[in-house]
Amino acid sequence: MRSINIEPSLKEICPRLRLGCVQAEVVSEQYSEGLWEEVINPYLQAQESELETNQISQIMAIAEARAAYKALGKDPSRYRLSAEALLRRVVKGKGIYQINNIVDIINISSIKSGFSIGGYDTKKIEGDICLGVGKEGEPYEAIGRGTLNIHLLPTFRDASGAFGTPTSDSIRTMWTMESHSFMMVYVDFAGNEALSEAMAFSVALLEKYARATHVVQDVIAAV
Repeated sequence: MRSINIEPSLKEICPRLRLGCVQAEVVSEQYSEGLWEEVINPYLQAQESELETNQISQIMAIAEARAAYKALGKDPSRYRLSAEALLRRVVKGKGIYQINNIVDIINISSIKSGFSIGGYDTKKIEGDICLGVGKEGEPYEAIGRGTLNIHLLPTFRDASGAFGTPTSDSIRTMWTMESHSFMMVYVDFAGNEALSEAMAFSVALLEKYARATHVVQDVIAAV
């Protein structure tokens, strides 16, 4: 398991912060019919019919994350958490993009739990990982968003710089069809009791729909 150090500056503002980490060897597929027919489509249909847009920010994991963004000095309505952005698409009837089985598992895990989840090709991560606060002018190319202002965002870094935030992951460490060494990181800002169940859900999907092996789990706390 790749270890992650949480920097003191972030611990001070978010003392109950935890990271739920899952690492595995997986098999990438462009499309998993079983995943979509058995898991994703039924859940999206239920959420679209049952959830209202104004209820999304009240989901516990999202409400806790929005409060953390505000404490850091970042506007959570302008720099939406990835989980919140996904749920807003679903409620508006736009669904979610079909990318590949691994990214699709990350997305449905995030939608179901309300946690923002980073998904990385560990072979593209250089050296030790730390989670801190984004710096002004720090370079960051986000997936599907281009240049992202990560100043004051919770930010994952390695030896080459920033590569992940709860708003959007970076292009540099993104998952592709050639990837096989996988790490997903749940960002839990307030010691949410639902973290363990959420991680177990993801692991079950990875084992069933991505033939995951050598699965390792860990929870890292800001203490």
